[in-house]
Amino acid sequence: MSASKDAYDAALERAAAHARQWLASLPDRKVPPTATADSLLPILGGELASAGLDPGEVVDQLATAAEPGLMAMPSGRFFGWVIGGTLPAALGADWLVSAWDQNTAMRFPTPAAVALEEAAGAWLLDLLGLPAHADVGFVTGATMANFTGLAAGRRKVLADMGWDVDTLGLAGAPRIRVLVGEERHETLDLALRFLGLGTPTAVGVDREGRILPSSLASLLDEDGPTIVCLQAGNIHSGAFDPFPECVALARRRNAWVHVDGAFGLWAAASPGLRGLMAGCELADSWATDAHKTLNVPYDCGIAIVADRAAMRAAMGMRASYLINPATGEGPADPLEKVPELSRRARGVPVWAALRSLGREGVASLVDGLVTHARAIASGVASIPGAEILNEVAFTQVSISFGDDARTAAVTRALLASGTAWMSGSRWRGRTVLRVSVSNWSTDPADVAASVEAVRRAAASV
Repeated sequence: MSASKDAYDAALERAAAHARQWLASLPDRKVPPTATADSLLPILGGELASAGLDPGEVVDQLATAAEPGLMAMPSGRFFGWVIGGTLPAALGADWLVSAWDQNTAMRFPTPAAVALEEAAGAWLLDLLGLPAHADVGFVTGATMANFTGLAAGRRKVLADMGWDVDTLGLAGAPRIRVLVGEERHETLDLALRFLGLGTPTAVGVDREGRILPSSLASLLDEDGPTIVCLQAGNIHSGAFDPFPECVALARRRNAWVHVDGAFGLWAAASPGLRGLMAGCELADSWATDAHKTLNVPYDCGIAIVADRAAMRAAMGMRASYLINPATGEGPADPLEKVPELSRRARGVPVWAALRSLGREGVASLVDGLVTHARAIASGVASIPGAEILNEVAFTQVSISFGDDARTAAVTRALLASGTAWMSGSRWRGRTVLRVSVSNWSTDPADVAASVEAVRRAAASV
């Protein structure tokens, strides 16, 4: 294989052509895939051939064979699992990230990538109303963003008790109590499991899934190292915990406060929605996911920690070969803020998205998602037998069509039609049809078509 100056031309030209074809199909395309993984595996797999293929031919085969198995997640009619699309500037930047091929671990060897990420981090703190002195790390997704913030919290609350977890580990350490709302996202439990903190203690919530301060207060009566996890955006209702009251209660017990804001943290960027986030800035760490509300490509979680020393001590590592040869030391490197050493410059598409939108554009993006969620709720509410189960405060809508069996049947009929994708779920003991409006490209026509698809589905069962 040669490395001539035109070695990449055929592959890139074919990839660009297929990408444009894919994006052009989205407005009219049915949302679900038409093939299964089992049916695609014989086409894409089998015995590896002895001889290789021309790069352009490989890209052609890849795009053609994979197309039937692609979910139209970038479609304006996809409302499943809080998955956004990709803004044009972010997509273009992501292509450059792959072409540049920078391992964004250290400031000295990859200054452009690091500067772009640090600029994006500063913009994020400003937009989200978080402390300007906080550290920002770019991780794979919200799960690892939660992991990073909670790792910093784990280290800090044990250090406050005189226990050096770096040296001694967790065996024999004071047990950390982690308090979480009954309706937290399950990935929070996953991050706690990774950290060896076990099953958290559930705090009572109201009918929208918001933590009840009175319930939290009663559980904070016990002494010992404590982490309190709050939520910005309930996965079913979109509700936000009462941050001022909860943070104040936690502070009385010297607890670390972490906020899981995978999609909801972005409410702070909207002047009209910022009230939902009041008091959130008083926490110690925050987690969000830019591929959700901000609409950048996978993977792009964001971990934010106010205590820089705690974050860098929990995540950082040093080795004899990982130094700035000019000085031997310097400002914090990206590898000190995230669990990974080798990683792509995933903060660059965030920079591009924010640069293309500006402050007003980010606010309009968030406001638009909420406007469409409310329009879907209003339209579906007019369907006989439909019931909107939550207050539509943000981007989530949970719907019932009477009993569980009928709701499940409506969901199946809707997905079979292919017009829109809304995921089924269980909430408060009921089967629901859940809508997550997350895509920048969703417009009133998408909303109308999707509501009409729900109407047809409900009429068919």
